[in-house]
Amino acid sequence: MLSSGDVVGLDLGVPVGREAGFTHPAVVVTAQRILDEAPSVIQVVPLTSTVRSFRSEVPIEVDNANGLEARSAAQCQHVRAVSTGRVDNVRGNVGPLVLSQVREVLALIFDLPA
Repeated sequence: MLSSGDVVGLDLGVPVGREAGFTHPAVVVTAQRILDEAPSVIQVVPLTSTVRSFRSEVPIEVDNANGLEARSAAQCQHVRAVSTGRVDNVRGNVGPLVLSQVREVLALIFDLPA
């Protein structure tokens, strides 16, 4: 069963334009209460090892819990819904602090109240 904040290996398919694509790690951002119902579609934020200073991206350091191999950035501007069938594996979990930071940036992108 997936958990909010899980870092998953994911096939995002062939990108169009500047979309994230191909096989990438991604952070599961779907609420845990939804994940507990075993949905067939989840919301994810792709990760990249090309860390820039975009306000729409959250830097993530490598640690034993998240399963990342390199410093990465959560590309919140590329949030998307994907089938759980696209998930290859669970590498780890970013933890509540990073998940909270990602969700804060998503709230800014979607102009949601704080």
